[in-house]
Amino acid sequence: MMERLTRSGNESAALGAKLSRAEVIPVYPITPSTFIAEYLAQYVSDGELKAKLINVESEHSAMSACIGASLAGARTFTATSSQGLALMHEMLHWAVGARTPVVMAVGNRALAPPWNLYAHHQDSIAQRDTGWIEFYCESNQEVLDTIIQAYKVAEDKRVLLPAMVCLDGFILTHTRERVNLPQQNVVDDYLPPYSPEHFVIDFDHPLTENVIVTPAWYMEYQYQLEVAMRNSREVIREANRDFANKFHRNWGGLVDPYFMEDADVAVMTMGTIAGIARVAVREMREASHKVGLIKLRAFRPFPIEEIRKLGSQLKVLAVIDRNCAFGSGGASYIETQSALYNTPNSPKVLGFIAGLGGRDVSVADIKHVLDAALKVSKTGKVEREVEWVKLVGGE
Repeated sequence: MMERLTRSGNESAALGAKLSRAEVIPVYPITPSTFIAEYLAQYVSDGELKAKLINVESEHSAMSACIGASLAGARTFTATSSQGLALMHEMLHWAVGARTPVVMAVGNRALAPPWNLYAHHQDSIAQRDTGWIEFYCESNQEVLDTIIQAYKVAEDKRVLLPAMVCLDGFILTHTRERVNLPQQNVVDDYLPPYSPEHFVIDFDHPLTENVIVTPAWYMEYQYQLEVAMRNSREVIREANRDFANKFHRNWGGLVDPYFMEDADVAVMTMGTIAGIARVAVREMREASHKVGLIKLRAFRPFPIEEIRKLGSQLKVLAVIDRNCAFGSGGASYIETQSALYNTPNSPKVLGFIAGLGGRDVSVADIKHVLDAALKVSKTGKVEREVEWVKLVGGE
């Protein structure tokens, strides 16, 4: 049995950390993820969560404390957004290089200037090459479940990399939805206590770690991170299968295909735009259009195998990004082009930028994207590789 609740995305993230039995939680509040820290502080204060909650002086310090606690063998958690994630940047690399499986919730929010508090994936996408695993969630239930799965993946000895679980600012962080809360004993069975086999801090036998490596060995250290990220693909698939068997909710692993069995044209996106896309795809199916959706759940590691397999049946794949790699289109559009390059029967790939800074993305907007893809599938001509959707005044 599961308890059914109505909770915001922020509280869903906090509940995920609580159910995962996070032991050390360094926090520094920033909109729109502030309430995650507040909920966790309340759980600790009420005795519902046995953890050390540390109030630090900045997001940089929060990640530093997470790294130290993880090296000491503790399961660690924190949350941030936007400028706070940017301030962590130096320590994000440290968390990866030190092989600390920290899990962090990121309330995706636009970076300044100009100041904007609303949904935009630029903050986490800007960290894509730090070596962190990156999940993007469509719903509050997925937020809660993915926090738990993220620990399962990050702490696996084949991986040992930190993971961020991203939820769109205000669209999820502050919106309440129905959430099924799994029982603690079942979560404990799925996610045992963190017991690292690798090096952890031993206060009785202190030593210095990760000081300097000469050119003779630095590449080998980096290659180990590459192998770990590659390994994480299969570990994510395994963690999702195990979760689905135990909790009867299947999030698809790295991608979640929808109406893709016979699709000729598909849209691919991540985060809450995927929920809007489901409605558009259903309605266009009712109008006899063979369209589908590929929900990109993991951006890092990028699901190359899944994209190639799904793409091989398509004529056109339209990729919608809530971010921009300026001058080249959206990040997942670029990654998709790279994944499909030199593959047989690859579809034409179109890029669309939408929803920046919290701008609404409607069902009509998704239909516009799919209509453009259907047109290309018929004519074979690509007039624009990248389009900014619903730009005031047009492009």
